[in-house]
Amino acid sequence: MTAFGTACARLSCALLVFAVYEADAQDVRMWLDRMNRAVEELNYEGTFVHVLDGNAETLHVVHRNHHGKISERIMSLDGVGREIIREGDTVRVILPDRELVLLEEARRSEQSPLTSSLPSYSEGLEPHYEFEMYRSARVAKRPVQVIGIKPKDEYRYGYMLWLDRETAMPLKSQIRDENDDIVEQILFTQIQISDFIPASALHPAIDTEGFTFLRTPPPQPDAHAGDGEKQVLWRASILPGGFRLSAAMQRVIAGSDYPVEHLVYSDGLATVSVFIEDPKNDADVLEGFSSVGSTNAFSLTLDGRKVTAIGEVPKQTVRTIATSLSAE
Repeated sequence: MTAFGTACARLSCALLVFAVYEADAQDVRMWLDRMNRAVEELNYEGTFVHVLDGNAETLHVVHRNHHGKISERIMSLDGVGREIIREGDTVRVILPDRELVLLEEARRSEQSPLTSSLPSYSEGLEPHYEFEMYRSARVAKRPVQVIGIKPKDEYRYGYMLWLDRETAMPLKSQIRDENDDIVEQILFTQIQISDFIPASALHPAIDTEGFTFLRTPPPQPDAHAGDGEKQVLWRASILPGGFRLSAAMQRVIAGSDYPVEHLVYSDGLATVSVFIEDPKNDADVLEGFSSVGSTNAFSLTLDGRKVTAIGEVPKQTVRTIATSLSAE
């Protein structure tokens, strides 16, 4: 972000402070529920800017809901012009500079920068977050309701959301660290919400003839639901307040003596993924912190396995979880 942009963001925050009032949790829940439905159920097309690590990328999104069948195309307007196309549960990531198409089955939130930082409400959040609402503002020429979600400790990030008052579509969102600095931001510069979007608007702009197509195998679930499958035995013994194990699975990787074990810890809003894998050699183990925007990771070696905890949380959160892991 430029110095001018940073100054404008700080001024905007300062002005909002004078308009803040404490929000009832149910009011916030209503807005967040509407927001998460809006990004999935509405038909819309627009341009937004994704600011991460001080770098801004401009993207165009087309989102179509045709009788409950969801499809979406996100195209980068900068650089090599990669595209992400989702049809139902199938995602195509087109990388023109590598002449490569990745085919995956994944949640939308794992692929789309538009939704990866959007929170959802659960009652378990209230002991760990404060909710605030601000007087109305405008984004992309549309009136919005501004909502703040602030953590009560240093183990999770805060959020600021600018939601379209008519539809609850998130027109602007920010993730903020423990110092209230913006670490990631999404901002629509133009958006059109429609009753109908033609299927042709979802066709890729890139001709993929001659490209290499790679399919990522889906993760294998843990053995809680059936006999005869190997159970993920690793667990964290120390967790920040409110965090609970929400998933445990295995993924087989060719050439590895062990499957990669994947644990997911969440407080209902913040999520930390933990990967336990077999390092092929010492060079594979780069211990310590690494960061990309709002995402922090911490890696170390435990019992001969490489352990990495990663999530959109402060550094102390991933370190606390990673260093307390052990095999049961």
